[in-house]
Amino acid sequence: MQAFLKGPASISTKPVAAKEKSAAGSSGEGKRTKPIPWVEKYRPKNVDEVAFQDEVVAVLKKSLEGADLPNLLFYGPPGTGKTSTILAAARELFGPDLFRQRVLELNASDERGIQVIREKVKAFAQLTASGSRADGKMCPPFKIVILDEADSMTSAAQAALRRTMEKESKTTRFCLICNYISRIIEPLTSRCSKFRFKPLSDSIQQQRLLDVSEKEHVKISNEAVSYLVKVSEGDLRKAITFLQSATRLMGGKEITEKIITEIAGVIPKETIDELLLGCQSGSFEKLETLAKNLINEGFAVAQLVSQLHDTIVESEDYSDKQKSAIVEKLAEVDKCLADGADEFLQLMSLCALVMQQLTQNI
Repeated sequence: MQAFLKGPASISTKPVAAKEKSAAGSSGEGKRTKPIPWVEKYRPKNVDEVAFQDEVVAVLKKSLEGADLPNLLFYGPPGTGKTSTILAAARELFGPDLFRQRVLELNASDERGIQVIREKVKAFAQLTASGSRADGKMCPPFKIVILDEADSMTSAAQAALRRTMEKESKTTRFCLICNYISRIIEPLTSRCSKFRFKPLSDSIQQQRLLDVSEKEHVKISNEAVSYLVKVSEGDLRKAITFLQSATRLMGGKEITEKIITEIAGVIPKETIDELLLGCQSGSFEKLETLAKNLINEGFAVAQLVSQLHDTIVESEDYSDKQKSAIVEKLAEVDKCLADGADEFLQLMSLCALVMQQLTQNI
């Protein structure tokens, strides 16, 4: 029986192996590239591709040419290229082979309490940087620690970091990235070169979005691109994400302003005008119905506060006294919403004050 089993196995060993090999080869050839979000796909690969941040690019280019790199502190609104810039610079400095060994990136999603700073960051900072690049280019003798969203770190963790920054200055450079520089303790800011990332200009954003649209064969009108830039408020990451979502929704058809309004969760101008007319009518029942409809439609009251502010301030139908009272109430409502207050109650409170201001005789 064993001889019977052994016989065919020994005869057919080579052909099976050959078959497996050919199958593996054919499946390898037929493999498709995995789809990735456009935000990652079109992230700058080198420092030259970074848009609109001239001062930072100039400093990083000098360091790429051989000059030493200081500790860096990047701050500014989201989606302006802070993380992309330092990652692109690190890739150019170390090359693809040494990048993983020389760069430690910690985000807000990672645990970054005092214990992690004392253990993980300190242990990485104490390692000596050795080795040369495979392509023969000069490799700097230091590592980079990137602390993304550093403003969400506790004061104790930031205090623990300052000593490590001083002690390991020969082998490690730190790059702190945050939205609000006021939340970084003074001893850390004084140890870093500070760079403010400005919100991207409309023309730069439009150009980038048109480039992405062209590469991805997306049909979009110039008016829709301008509206997309307006909706994203200087955040290029948000704009590209909206563009990709709209493309998937339309399935090859042309993207219009209406589609972008739906994707971005922007409240249509007609809805805001209807709400203001309801306030002018003086009927509390009508106002309550409009507010309920707005909530039931799924619109965020925080978004309404933002759009209503622009509408009230830019309008010429209201006196300065009315504008100041309404804007003050908008600020109060915004704070309450940030603290987790009920949306419907805050909306009713806001509408009641707007109605009071618009119906009373000035």
